[in-house]
Parts: sequence; C-alpha cells; structure tokens
Amino acid sequence: MNLASLAPLTSDRRRWITLVIVCMAQLMIVLDVTIVNVALPSIQRDLHFSQADLSWVVNAFLVTFGSLLLLAGRLGDLAGRKRVFLTGLTIFTLASLLCGFAPSQGALIGARFLQGVGAAAQASVILAIIVTEFSEPDDRARAMSAYVFVSVAGGSLGLLAGGLLTQALSWHWVFFVNLPIGAAAFGLGQALIRSDAGLGLAHGVDWLGSVLVTTSLMSAIYAIVQATNHGWGSGPVLDFGGLAAVLMAAFIGLEARIENPIMPLRILHLRGLVNASLVRGLLVTGMYSTFFLGTLYLEHIRHYDPLQTGAAFLPWTLTVAILSRGITTGLVRRFGPFPVLTGGMASAVAGLVLFSTVGPDTAYFPTIFFANFALGLGIGNAFMPLLTLAMEDIPAADAGLGSGITNVSQQIGGALGLAVLSTIATNHTKSLLAARHGLTTSLISGYQVAFLFAAVVTAAAILLGFWLLRTRPTRPDPQLAVDRPTQSLTHIELEQQPA
Repeated sequence: MNLASLAPLTSDRRRWITLVIVCMAQLMIVLDVTIVNVALPSIQRDLHFSQADLSWVVNAFLVTFGSLLLLAGRLGDLAGRKRVFLTGLTIFTLASLLCGFAPSQGALIGARFLQGVGAAAQASVILAIIVTEFSEPDDRARAMSAYVFVSVAGGSLGLLAGGLLTQALSWHWVFFVNLPIGAAAFGLGQALIRSDAGLGLAHGVDWLGSVLVTTSLMSAIYAIVQATNHGWGSGPVLDFGGLAAVLMAAFIGLEARIENPIMPLRILHLRGLVNASLVRGLLVTGMYSTFFLGTLYLEHIRHYDPLQTGAAFLPWTLTVAILSRGITTGLVRRFGPFPVLTGGMASAVAGLVLFSTVGPDTAYFPTIFFANFALGLGIGNAFMPLLTLAMEDIPAADAGLGSGITNVSQQIGGALGLAVLSTIATNHTKSLLAARHGLTTSLISGYQVAFLFAAVVTAAAILLGFWLLRTRPTRPDPQLAVDRPTQSLTHIELEQQPA
C-alpha cells in the first residue's frame, strides 16, 4: 500500500495510528534491554569479552540513554517533536545494524552508545506526542494504558525473543530484529505523525546548560552502574557522584539567570509532574530489578532455559495486557487515580514478598505464578495513573521537557535499584559463602533478601504517594502555555505569543 494513500485518514484514525507508531518505537527500546541480556553469553564467547568489559555492552546504552533524555525532550519542544522522534528512530535503527555487524568489542560498545542516543531522542518525545494528540481524559487514559502495556510486555517479549533468536540463529539477530520495526515505524511516522514547528530555534539552544545537565546525568548514571562492580564507597563512584552534584547545582544556577534556558525552572512548579516523577522514581527503584533477579533465580537455581524464563513472566505481561484494555481506565474514572495507584503499588509489594519466599524447590504454581500476577496487577494499575498525574497539567509548549523529566526519573530509579539490589544480593551471598554455606543456599538467600528489600522500597513509594499525591494540586489554567505571566516566559516563548 502506498503511504500517500494514508493521508486522507480522519483525524481520529490518524491519531490512533500515531499511537501505534510511537508504541512500535517504545517496543524497540524496551525490547532491546532484555533481549541483549539474554544474548550476553554468546556475545562474550564470540568477541572474547572479559566479564568486566562485558557489562559495557549494557552500560554503554544505559549511560547515553539516561543522560540525554532531558536535552532531547526540550529539543523536541524547540525543534518539533516529529523531527526529533524520526531522527532518533533513524539513529537507533542504523545503530542496531552496526551492532549486528560489529566485528570487535570496541565496535559493538561504540554502536551501543549510538543506540542510546537514538533511544533517548525517541523516548523523550513519545509521551509528549501522546499527550498532545489525546487531550480528552478518557482517550488519553486509553493511550497511556497502551503505552504502559508495550513498555512492560517488551521486557517479557525480549526474554522470549532473545532466547529464540540466539538459539536458532545467532546473537547478531537480537539487533537485526529492530530493522523491520524501525523501517516500518519511520515510513508510517513520516506520513502520519502530525508535524509541529516547535517553539523555534531562532535564538539558539542553551548549549552550556545542555552540556551541564547532560554531563551531570551521565556522571550520576555512570557512578551508579560502577557501584555494582567497585562498591558504593569506591573512588570512581564518589568522584563521579560528586561531579554529578556539582554540575547539577551549576546547571540550576545557570537556568535561573539566562533568558533562554534549556529547562525553564517554572516547570518545577508543576506539582503533579514533580511529585508523580518522585513517586515513580522510587517505585521503579523497588520494582525495576525484578526481571533481573527473577531471571537469575529461574536460570541459576531452577535451571530454566531463556525460553522457559520468558514464558515464566507471561502472567505478568498478560495481566498488564488485560488491564490496558480499559479496566484501569475505568477504575481511574470511577475512583480517581490515587486509590488505583495505591492499590497497584500494594499489589506490587505483595508480589515482591512472594518472590522473597522462593527456595531451591519452589514450584512455579502457585508461588511464582501469583508473584508475577501480583506484579503485573501492580504495574498495570500504578504506572498509568502516575503518567496521567505527571503529564495532565503540563502546557503543550513544555510537553517534551515534561516527558523527558518523567523518563529521567525512571532511568535514574531503575539504575539505582538495579545497583543497590544487586549489591545487597551479592554481599549477602558472599557473607554466607564465607561462613561455609553451600553455593545454592547462599545464592537463594541473597535473592530473598534483595526481593524483600525491593518490597520495602516499594512500600516506601506508597507512603511517599500518600504524602505527595493524596491531595491533588489545583489544576492550572489550560491556557497556561499562552497566558502565564510574561516574567515567567523565556525569550523564545515571548516571541511565540500572539499580539
């Protein structure tokens, strides 16, 4: 079918197809995280990675992805979200091709850095595209549910696809699988995503602020990922953590003084965005590593192969899929976002507590099955209300920046959670081994303690939600992007105001 023939689509059909397009891009990003993890042993054998260097196949992507989200989101506001989205999609797809053909360690790690750049450009504007396309609360809730489903299902699909592709073909295909998805999303996106000019780049970009915030986030994420290998009190972690704090302070000071900041500080006055992002970050800190720890338990203790491991998480994925078919939306419409969010987080705590009881002979049913079911119930009922609370009051002119902030909170929380919980599991296992306990007993105990700590962190997210989100902030004037006081506007935005 000729793409030009799609042009006459009605506005309503076009925006729902736009949702499919951006969800295809989101699927590639999420898929890439777990699918590569499954292929790491094969990559290590073929390219002769040491164990320490192998971690950079994952870390190279995480560092660039997390550090560029804020900058890319604001560039979407300034230069146009469609342009930034398609540019990121192109970079990510081409980088996937380079990863698949990588002949050496350096080539693969370099291509993974490039993949992170493309992923940041896409992910930073996906939420912005959704909230600007779907302004009605019910339709926006349905769109957010679809986005959450893809974000969760991609993890399980990555485990299944990674095992299948690695076993049937080779590790190269875990990267090549992105090519048809990326090409289809680009062609459809070019034809159907609504073009937007953005606020404009006539006065240039706040490059100093961009460098400061990007370097700060990069330093913070680098410090976190290094903590797993070197310890939280090691020189690299303290040095880069301190550098991140200094650069962030300098960035905030700069943004308060200049006319055209990359991040206007008025965005931090939006309580819904800031509070929901804080709760989301803490929730992700507790829950993000469940795939990682659960995979280790199933493969190292229960001796599941990658396909069986991926299938084991299907109750999680299917539960989110069912909730995304309007159930969570209906619950939010009837009870409001906060009760649904709280119930979801409580369900996640229950799932993590169940995982903390697993042993060497724990049957899949009922313990592991219901743990995954409870986690799926938790994610399905928590993430959509959180995204709705975060994005509902953001002016259209700042939607890309708001999208970037919510994604940064998830990436920082996820990296922190993985590092902390991995450290807890490793240290507990080592202490038991030193006390001459068996390897299997020591590993299981390490996983149990880590899952229990994750449950405590998730419970803390519930308390934080009660503190920050129980009382909804007063909804600002929907024309805030146009009518807010001129002293709070940047120089670029002033020139965009109607006479």
